[in-house]
Amino acid sequence: MLRSIYYILIIYLLYRLVKAFVKQGKKYQEMKQEDIIDEMVQDPVCKTYIPRMEAFKKTFKGQEILFCSKECADKFEFGKSNS
Repeated sequence: MLRSIYYILIIYLLYRLVKAFVKQGKKYQEMKQEDIIDEMVQDPVCKTYIPRMEAFKKTFKGQEILFCSKECADKFEFGKSNS
């Protein structure tokens, strides 16, 4: 009789352990790309890192360049036009 209780207890504990791992796996799978807040990009002028969504975008020679502000974009254009 005591042996049966031990088996039942072990089976119950294994069940709870497996259930916890399955639940954790489902949470990981439910994570979506949207859960990532934003990518950090570096301004080529002042070297400041800023979130991509907040960056000031400017196209230069067909390539999109990201800046922290309009002032840095203007400095970049001024520097490239003088060279």
